[in-house]
Amino acid sequence: MTSIRVSVTGRVQGVGYRWFVHGLASEHGLTGWVRNRRDGSVEAELHGDPVDVETVVGAMRTGPRHARVDAVSVRELPGRRAHDGFEIRATE
Repeated sequence: MTSIRVSVTGRVQGVGYRWFVHGLASEHGLTGWVRNRRDGSVEAELHGDPVDVETVVGAMRTGPRHARVDAVSVRELPGRRAHDGFEIRATE
């Protein structure tokens, strides 16, 4: 089990980025969440099989069609987080 926090900067709000991540994470059986940040970035927590987590992070580096990803920061989280499913959270 892998647990990470991902921060993505660029043109990632208003382009369907959160729904893009939600769809991929759900498709790959990951749990966690994704949300917009007030600074214009998108943040996500991904929990699941290491191969599936890496696949989703790889896709996040490109994003959906109208996004422009400038940087992706990944930080490992110690221990497993308990989540049911994958959700889109409110902006923080």
